[in-house]
Amino acid sequence: MFDLDGTLVDSFEAITESVNHARRVFDLPAMDHGDIKSHVGRGLEVLMADLVGPDLVEEGVRAFRDRYATAYAAGTTLLPGVHDALARLSDRGIRMSVASNKPARFGRPICEQLGIDKFFCAILGPDVVGTTKPHPAMLERAITEMAVQTSDAIYVGDMLLDIETAAQAGVTVALVATGSCSEADLRMSGETTVSVLRELADLLLDGTSLTT
Repeated sequence: MFDLDGTLVDSFEAITESVNHARRVFDLPAMDHGDIKSHVGRGLEVLMADLVGPDLVEEGVRAFRDRYATAYAAGTTLLPGVHDALARLSDRGIRMSVASNKPARFGRPICEQLGIDKFFCAILGPDVVGTTKPHPAMLERAITEMAVQTSDAIYVGDMLLDIETAAQAGVTVALVATGSCSEADLRMSGETTVSVLRELADLLLDGTSLTT
């Protein structure tokens, strides 16, 4: 099971554009890419509470979505080596899915546009299961869709939040340092951490046991 933003795709250009559009609506100055990136991953409502203010969440979400609906396609790319890593795992019969705090109504077309939707049994978001990570509902749904045992499931993410999510779902976690958390911070967690997804595919296909 994979997170999406920062794990499989780089969508921070579109997110930055959409956040700054929402901030302009409220006469707030633009923020730079790095500052916005550090806030991404906990769901859109939390992002808007952080970056436009807790009293403006509803309006901020609306403004963000208005811009993101036109910006996400051009502003999202596959992270290096992701297609090859997914293809290798798929060729070995490993069942895969996406479980992301990005709504599936955006996640599905992104995966389709980038040619990776064919690798997944399910592409899930909070609009499908009714709640965001770290609640385990998304991973539990993904496990059901993949028809595997919880003990055989691994959640791959790019944030410390993904550790908590995996723990609540009772699954092993692995972390890839291509998102909003630094590799040093991820490695401090003691969980399996790799620099790029290709390295994780190598470990899984070699039969290496991951840290639990």
